[in-house]
Amino acid sequence: MSQPIGNIYIVVAPSGAGKTSLVAALLQAEPSVELSVSYSTRPARKGEIDGKHYHFVDRAVFDAMVARGDFLEHAEVYGNCYGTSAPWIRSRLEVGQDILLEIDWQGAEQVRKVFPGAVGIFIAPPSIEELERRLRGRDTDTEDVILRRLASARAEIDKIAEYDYIVVNDDFERARQDLISIVRARRLRSEVQCRRLAEMFRYMGSAGAQ
Repeated sequence: MSQPIGNIYIVVAPSGAGKTSLVAALLQAEPSVELSVSYSTRPARKGEIDGKHYHFVDRAVFDAMVARGDFLEHAEVYGNCYGTSAPWIRSRLEVGQDILLEIDWQGAEQVRKVFPGAVGIFIAPPSIEELERRLRGRDTDTEDVILRRLASARAEIDKIAEYDYIVVNDDFERARQDLISIVRARRLRSEVQCRRLAEMFRYMGSAGAQ
């Protein structure tokens, strides 16, 4: 595959760090960025819409997609499987679309092996104590699940240096602005702009030479 024109932004965070809210705020501010909708074997929660929040499939369908090589990345998290469609990602990048992947650290590692230029962004909580407070405040998980999420958070934070950018979500508005700034700055990099605006630059070069 030729070098894609679009950017891939990978946003990773421990559960409870505020990733979903920050991603929603980013997409509202930057409508030209398209969210990749993952496939999932978990049941839809109240208010979730198939095709918008996830593509909800059963385990047999998911396993068949894995066997066909349909996923750019996939992982099993807390007994449920999640995957990103490889054909969809490639088709969108080829036409210059910027894509955002809201996935876990396992998926991030898989994607960056295929697209080493993908931009890795880690959303960090201000502290483990604050993360625990947020998890307990949601009042949706059992004690066992909360402890597992905290253990996973510590493991994810150990890999934090592998990401290109780190946004600490201690103040939502500041974190939102930081995330937006990353996307806008990466889009304006010379190597990206030269690919995206190649035709315009060729025209201006020839016009200037006359």
